[in-house]
Amino acid sequence: MDLAIIIIYTLALLLIFIYSISQLNLLINYLRSKKQEDTSVKYNLDNPREIPLVTIQLPLYNELYVTERLLENISKMEYPREKLEIQVLDDSTDESLGNTAAQILKLQKAGLDIQHICRTNRQGFKAGALKEGLKTAKGEFVAVFDSDFLPKKDWLLQTVPYFKDPEIGVVQTRWGHINRNYSLLTKIQAFALDFHFILEQTGRNFGKHFINFNGTAGIWRKECILNAGNWSGDTLTEDLDLSYRAQMKKWKFKYLEDVETPAELPVVMSAARSQQFRWNKGAAENFQKNYSRVLFDNSLTSGTKFHGFFHLLNSSMFLLILLLAVLSVPVLYIKNTNPQFNGYFKIVAFFAISTLIFFLCYWVTYKKIHGKGVKNFFEFILMFVTFFSVAMGFSVHNSLAVLEGHFGKKSDFIRTPKFNIHGLKDSWKGNKYLTKNLSFSILIESALWLYFGFAIYSAFLLKDFGLMIFHLMLFAGFGFVVVKSLSAKA
Repeated sequence: MDLAIIIIYTLALLLIFIYSISQLNLLINYLRSKKQEDTSVKYNLDNPREIPLVTIQLPLYNELYVTERLLENISKMEYPREKLEIQVLDDSTDESLGNTAAQILKLQKAGLDIQHICRTNRQGFKAGALKEGLKTAKGEFVAVFDSDFLPKKDWLLQTVPYFKDPEIGVVQTRWGHINRNYSLLTKIQAFALDFHFILEQTGRNFGKHFINFNGTAGIWRKECILNAGNWSGDTLTEDLDLSYRAQMKKWKFKYLEDVETPAELPVVMSAARSQQFRWNKGAAENFQKNYSRVLFDNSLTSGTKFHGFFHLLNSSMFLLILLLAVLSVPVLYIKNTNPQFNGYFKIVAFFAISTLIFFLCYWVTYKKIHGKGVKNFFEFILMFVTFFSVAMGFSVHNSLAVLEGHFGKKSDFIRTPKFNIHGLKDSWKGNKYLTKNLSFSILIESALWLYFGFAIYSAFLLKDFGLMIFHLMLFAGFGFVVVKSLSAKA
C-alpha cells in the first residue's frame, strides 16, 4: 500500500511539473512578444469605403440589475450608425424582459439600429441565442458582450481594423475588472484571470498555438463562425468549442492584450462557485470533444498539440491537486516510518521547481497590472500564497465539475448572477438570482478542512515540518471556501 501511494503521488507531481514547463514556455513566448513589432494590416476607418458593417450581440437571461447599464454603455459606442447593428438576444423569463423592451424602444427612437430578439425556449442556452441572432445579423463582423461588460467607446475602432487580413477570424481583447478591490474574493479572481489574459493568451497567440475566444469582449468574422460549424450548445463552454473548431479550419485569431474591456467579478461565493463549475466542466467536455481531432491533425505542429493538450486539460489539474493534497498526509507518515524511502524523498524534492516556475509566471503578470517595486513584490507574495490556498480549497468543487465533464454527464447552463455593485458592501444582498442551495461538495470540503488540521497536528507529532506550509495553505483554503459558502457575506 505504501508503495502504491508513493507511485501515485509521484505521477501527480510529474504531471504538474510537465504542466509547469508548458507555462514556462508560454512565459518565454510572452517575453519574446514584447520585442516584436506589430505589422498587422488594418482597415483605414477614416475612409468610409473601408468601414465594414458590424453587429453587436448582447445575450441576456434574467439580467434585471445590469441590462440598463449595458445598453446605455453600448449605445455610446463610437462607430458610424449606418454601419452598426445591435441585437439584444433576450431569453429572459422575468420582469427584466419588459424593462429591456422599454429601454430598447427609447434607443430605437433615438436612431439606433437595435433589435430585441426573444426566443420561446432556451434551447442551446447562450450558444442557441447567438446562433438564432446570427440568422438575421447584417454585420460582416459580430461582436459579443455579456451583460456585465462595459466596453470603452472606441472598442470597435481598436478591434475592427485587424480584419483587413482575410485570414483573421477572431479578435479577442483582455478582460478588465471594475470591482477588482471589492473584497478578497474578487482580488483572487482578478489574480487568476489576469494570468490567463496576459501570459496565457499572449503566449499562445505569439507561439501560433490555439487560443480561445473568451465568450465575450471579442469579435468574430461571421464567415468564420459559419465555416467552423456555427455555435453549438453541446458543451458548457461554447466559446472554447467554436474557437478550436475555427482554428482547426485554419482561421487565425488575433489577441489584443493592450485593449482592456472592463467587467464585473462575482462578489459572493455561490456566484463564483457556479461560474467555476461551468468553466471547469466545459473545459473537460471540450477535451473529450476536440482533443482527438487536434492530436490526429497532421497539419498541426507538435508544440500546438502539446499546448492544446494542457489548454483543454487545464481544469483537470484540480484533480491532480486534490490527489496530491489527500495523499500528502499518508506520505508524511510513510516518510517517517519507512527509512528505505529516504533517497526517494530527496529526489522528489526536485519537483518544488514547479512552484518556482508558477511564482515567476504569476509575478510577470502581476507587475504588468500593478507595477514593479519592493512593496508590490511583497504584496504579490501574499496574494500568490492566498490565491493558491483558495484554489486548492476549490479543488473538490472543481474536480467534481471536471469528472462530470469527462464522463459526459449533461447539465443546464447555469448563469452567473450579476450585481451592478455601486461601492456599497451590502448592495448585493437583495439580488433575487442568488441561490441559497448548498452543494454536496461542501460536506467533503468541511471534512478536508478538518483533515488538513490533523495534517498540521501530525507535523508537530512527527517533528517533520517539510509539508507544513503546504498543509497550512490547504487548511486555510478549505476553511475560506467552507466559511464563505456557509455565510451570507461577500
